[in-house]
Amino acid sequence: MDKYSISLAKLIDEFSLNVIHLPDSAENIMVTSNEIDRPGLALAGFFEYFKTDRIKLIGNAEYRYLSRLDDEARKVSISEFLAKRPVAVLMTAGHRPFDEIVEKCREYGVPLLGTAESTSAIMAALIASLNIHLAPRLTQHGVLVEIYGEGILLLGDSGIGKSETAIELVKRGHRLIADDAVEIKRVSAKSVVGTAPEIIRHYVELRGIGIVDVRRLFGMGSVKMSEKIDLVVNLEPWEQGKMYDRLGLDDERVEILGISLPSLTIPVHAGRNLAIILEIAAMNNRQKKMGYNTAEEFNKRLMAMMGVEE
Repeated sequence: MDKYSISLAKLIDEFSLNVIHLPDSAENIMVTSNEIDRPGLALAGFFEYFKTDRIKLIGNAEYRYLSRLDDEARKVSISEFLAKRPVAVLMTAGHRPFDEIVEKCREYGVPLLGTAESTSAIMAALIASLNIHLAPRLTQHGVLVEIYGEGILLLGDSGIGKSETAIELVKRGHRLIADDAVEIKRVSAKSVVGTAPEIIRHYVELRGIGIVDVRRLFGMGSVKMSEKIDLVVNLEPWEQGKMYDRLGLDDERVEILGISLPSLTIPVHAGRNLAIILEIAAMNNRQKKMGYNTAEEFNKRLMAMMGVEE
């Protein structure tokens, strides 16, 4: 799986970090790990599990520990720590760096940053941001829309009607995230998020008309930058004689980036209103997540009527 990175410059801008020392342009310093460290053990001389690709935070505990050391011991501790050349060191809670930290950061070429935010707050925010920026990803041909708060990924062959359905849904008050190409990122162990490539963001291609700008035609409320994918819907041409699920008891699943997601296969033919069908699918999916499965309840009633015990 490809490994992604983000420049330190983007993190500095995103979190309004104070630059104390940079050995190079922040654009050229790349962060590749979404994990953050509190280097208390490293400052005490334990380096067995030290990871140089992680940003190191020096907060209240680390600062107080260094403050209690005599000058020589503090210099040795800081020197051994920074000699490992971590990707960056961030002073939190408004702490002013010791002179030894500034000196050794310059000597070993380690970026030194500062923030007035508390250690816990900035650590949580950085991890959340890095989880998105560095997430495993893929680009999927399809359409992503938000319907009643549910992220619905529409898949199917070109010409099946995905874009036209998306426009109809937007007219009905729902929101477009991406048309034609959906960039999907795994942002946690349980969820994937989709967005549009920047060059085609908010645009939809309609055969016979061309490219339309959904945001300008329908307003800012008709689009969204990203959305978690809750349901995958496969659109396929109706096949006479093919057996389709009529009760909803089949539990279809599809795996995207290692995450198992609920899936539906909806046959398409003239006269079917896909926008309404997808609205029902979104509401039904939300209902299932809240613990109520209509198909199972109907099946129980049917079995009870027939006198069949489960």
